[in-house]
Amino acid sequence: MKFLDQAKVYIRSGDGGAGSVSFRHEKYLEFGGPDGGDGGRGGDVWVEAVDGLNTLIDYRYQQHFRAKTGVHGMGRNRTGAKAADIVLKVPVGTQVFEEDNETLIYDLTEIGQRFRLAAGGNGGFGNTHFKSSTNRAPRRANPGLPGVEMTVWLRLKLIADAGLVGLPNAGKSTFLATVTAAKPKIADYPFTTLHPGLGVVRIDAREFVLADIPGLIEGAHEGAGIGDRFLGHVERTRVILHLVSAREDDPALAYRTIRGELEAYGHGIAEKPEIVALSQVDTVDETERREKAAALAGAAGTEPLLLASATRQGVEDVLRALMAVIEETRAADGASDAPPDLRWQKATD
Repeated sequence: MKFLDQAKVYIRSGDGGAGSVSFRHEKYLEFGGPDGGDGGRGGDVWVEAVDGLNTLIDYRYQQHFRAKTGVHGMGRNRTGAKAADIVLKVPVGTQVFEEDNETLIYDLTEIGQRFRLAAGGNGGFGNTHFKSSTNRAPRRANPGLPGVEMTVWLRLKLIADAGLVGLPNAGKSTFLATVTAAKPKIADYPFTTLHPGLGVVRIDAREFVLADIPGLIEGAHEGAGIGDRFLGHVERTRVILHLVSAREDDPALAYRTIRGELEAYGHGIAEKPEIVALSQVDTVDETERREKAAALAGAAGTEPLLLASATRQGVEDVLRALMAVIEETRAADGASDAPPDLRWQKATD
């Protein structure tokens, strides 16, 4: 299943059905009078967060959704049926924006949440409504009101407890693959990860959800590299795990580069709790490891954890540090200790 976190969709609710012009036709009833029924209401367009989805890929292949027109009114005062609604099913964490892609319409953060994006048009009145003391046989009826058409943007922001950030090739995907059942692409070149990945981490009989964010570069908040929208996936996390590779010539500069992007992006990301780790320490000798850890500590203002995912060195220390922060924030929010059910999670390609 391919990952898609943004889609542009055109929607149109249904027109209302037309009212009917009809008169009673019965034997021995010469002037039966009008009996035209009203038209039915047009179909609405809804958006709903459902379980079992983690991508907007369906909206790459279908971008137009039109609800049907309500059934027209009929004789014998029969009102037309309402047209069926259209429901756009999206993953939890999807936001709906107006056509400018900036004005938020609705944010779906829980399974089962629904929002009506466009209401169907009301049905028209049949000629029965126009009968009066002076007009006993009206031959007019209203057409149904037109539906609403609009273009909206669907933008998915993953809901995870912890988010992995760092420069390309900082070891984020290797860490995710080591601690979860996720199977991200891993290779020794920049931008191996082109889409965020999710996995469930289990440590000391407790669980949390970890998100791997594609590597950031300088200018990412302005769309450089893979783009700034991946920073949005960090917005909903409780804690950030910032990985800096021991293979960097200047770990302090690498750390400051990512922090600068987080601060420039805004939306409260820079204020989130952060755990700093010097990754890939198995690729350097002891002396170089101490020097780079000291340089990173000076930039971060805290002693970094030492991590080597390939050999699992320091992995449990990092997970326990993340779990401690997550439990603290869950307690403050009154949230459940159980992470979202990710049994439906499929490996992305």
